[in-house]
Amino acid sequence: MGDRFQAETTPFDGLVVLNRKILKDDRGFLTRLFCPDDLETFGWTGRIAQINETGTAHRSTIRGMHFQNPPFAEIKLIACTRGRVRDVVVDIRRGSSTFLKHFAVELSEDNGRSLLVPKGFAHGFQTLTDDAHMLYMHSESYVAAAEGGLHSQDPRLAIEWPLPVSNLSPRDTAHPILSADYAGVTL
Repeated sequence: MGDRFQAETTPFDGLVVLNRKILKDDRGFLTRLFCPDDLETFGWTGRIAQINETGTAHRSTIRGMHFQNPPFAEIKLIACTRGRVRDVVVDIRRGSSTFLKHFAVELSEDNGRSLLVPKGFAHGFQTLTDDAHMLYMHSESYVAAAEGGLHSQDPRLAIEWPLPVSNLSPRDTAHPILSADYAGVTL
């Protein structure tokens, strides 16, 4: 138990980069994406309520920054299964020592990395290749009324995207710039 994932700690409480063990032979490879017994050690609790996949056609596209408000806040386990992305999370937990700071990591089909995101973070990514696919495991089902979002280009967040920003959806373009009194979410 626990030998399929190696954790890299981050400066953010509960946020973990997981390096998945990849078993290869002449036929191809096998990697474990999820195992509750192994992942409980790193902060996954409960069930998988949803598994979603995105496919993004064009390089430099940004999706995000999305979250669900309490009481529907969710833990996410995120992996890139095709191409490469710059994956970014923003801490929106009220009172956190890393409040409104962001963390970024490259996820790709080749590097065997996943990101385990605790409740209270907004998530987004920028594709570094055409035809990038992302896989998400969610601890809570999607609730439209609980949906929230941050603008990916909000100056207060100071996210440095590696490529010029392009292909924002109307929903993501409409996320507001944070007001000076934004206090975050209480979990």
